[in-house]
Amino acid sequence: MDRNTIAAFLFIAIILILYPLYLEIITPEKIKPPGDNIQTSSRYEILTENTTEKIETENAEAMAGRRYTVYDSPAEEKNITINSNLYQAIISSIGGGSIVSFKLKHHLLKNDSTVNLIDDKNKRNLYLSFISIDGDPIVLKKPWETDASLRKIDVTEKSETIIFQQKVIYNDQNYLIEKRLTFHPNSYSIDMFLDLSELSDIIHLGNYAVTWSGGLPQTENNPKDELTWFGGYVYQAGKPYAFEKLSSGIKDDPSYWGRVSGNTDWIAVRSKYFVSALIPETGTGPVEINLGKASDNQNVYNYKAHFQANEPGSRLSLYLGPLEYKRIKDLDVGLSSIMNFGIAPIRPISKGVLWLLKFLHQFIPNYGLVLVLFSVFVKILVYPLTKKSYQSTKEMQAIQPLVAELKEKHKKDPTKLNKATMKLYKEHGVNPLGGCLPLLLQMPLLFALFQVFRSTIELRNAPFVFWINDLSGPDIVYNLPFSLPIYGDHIAVLPLIMGITMFLQQKMMPTQASGQQKFMSYFMTGFFILLFNNFPSGLNLYYTLFNVFTILQQKYLTPSQQPAK
Repeated sequence: MDRNTIAAFLFIAIILILYPLYLEIITPEKIKPPGDNIQTSSRYEILTENTTEKIETENAEAMAGRRYTVYDSPAEEKNITINSNLYQAIISSIGGGSIVSFKLKHHLLKNDSTVNLIDDKNKRNLYLSFISIDGDPIVLKKPWETDASLRKIDVTEKSETIIFQQKVIYNDQNYLIEKRLTFHPNSYSIDMFLDLSELSDIIHLGNYAVTWSGGLPQTENNPKDELTWFGGYVYQAGKPYAFEKLSSGIKDDPSYWGRVSGNTDWIAVRSKYFVSALIPETGTGPVEINLGKASDNQNVYNYKAHFQANEPGSRLSLYLGPLEYKRIKDLDVGLSSIMNFGIAPIRPISKGVLWLLKFLHQFIPNYGLVLVLFSVFVKILVYPLTKKSYQSTKEMQAIQPLVAELKEKHKKDPTKLNKATMKLYKEHGVNPLGGCLPLLLQMPLLFALFQVFRSTIELRNAPFVFWINDLSGPDIVYNLPFSLPIYGDHIAVLPLIMGITMFLQQKMMPTQASGQQKFMSYFMTGFFILLFNNFPSGLNLYYTLFNVFTILQQKYLTPSQQPAK
């Protein structure tokens, strides 16, 4: 078996082994499903319908003659527009500052409208809820009081705070709840201060919950691909855990709430490119995650985070925005751990590639042109190895007549043929795998580029030229009415061009190849066209450019080799 055949089989094996592994690790590690060994902290209790029944039964005598807890809300709904450098939001007084619209100024949909991270039919977010000592489940979802003069707030230059207040009545006594929302320039984070300390004696077990409902909406052109990225996460003890639909921690049942006990550093829901993360200053008690339904009947993750009311005030922040690596990393809470940069050996390369592409993009406004320069840079970097690879290939080709003689001489004894062939390689200083080195060194880079172009928002909707309008997805020119295995349900152009460059490379190689070698070469070309049809066009563009530069190198820079004697 010659070098080309070995390289082909090796490359296919690597792809077939690592690609399914990659698909498995797209989602962060699953959390251990809640079971009998996970106990709720004594400071908290998850609030369910059964909780109310239990409290009513246990406290029936104590409740005799008491008035149930109610809360008063004479205010009418009021909407306040927040104008930031990054977004324009509408905050409602319902629920004390629920977000009814959050449009990102620098991220667009296919129709050129701005991305809105709040689904029009799912605006029940940042509500507070608790169960009173009388067993009353209270959800503070009516309008709260706020400054009547507020209509529009500009935070392009300095931070601004909105104060919401709500009154709760128990045994004819008034108790005041306060929520403050602070918005900042050039930040997607909203700081919250929650003060329920006056209610600590009338709240069952002294804890209340902050709820995010509605998950995140779909924003991408390929819903099937986008849905694979949706998920809910909690972060405990320096590690993220994912709640998935089929785990025992969450069920495909809108009435079921899965739970996680213990101190939680943050809780989040994400889509492919965006995230909603509730980040307490000192952690939370138990968290609950629910699999609900969006307006389009798609699954969404809802969550509740529990806090203690007897504390002076709970401070937390909501990050609602894009999964930009630097911005997420600068939060310094480990939220970047839910971003997908590949398996452990690939992650540093992926981050390095992303940094370099963003650095070059500061000077070159088109990411396609950045890729052209990047391809030249990589080609120069691996040129010494590539040159050595070609020399090894030529040397292997030069001794092929001698190899043929050995095959004829030992055609009935494979063992002797093997030993004689290896001896021949050693005498001529030839490494049969020497030509594979550049290919193998390229593998981590290809996987890293695949990750970067497929999952980082920095390259979302980045155009190049002509029909290539999104380097993060396939350059589709025609959608098929059916789907083919591996190939998919569309036709992309760049994989075909890449296949042509591979074919030209093979034609430029020495022609003394066996039928098996030629078959493997053509098979590899066809296999790559099928496989890369679903890959990001940015990756296909890079690989095509790399092949073109390789062809030029073979034609103009590679010396000829005389046959061995």
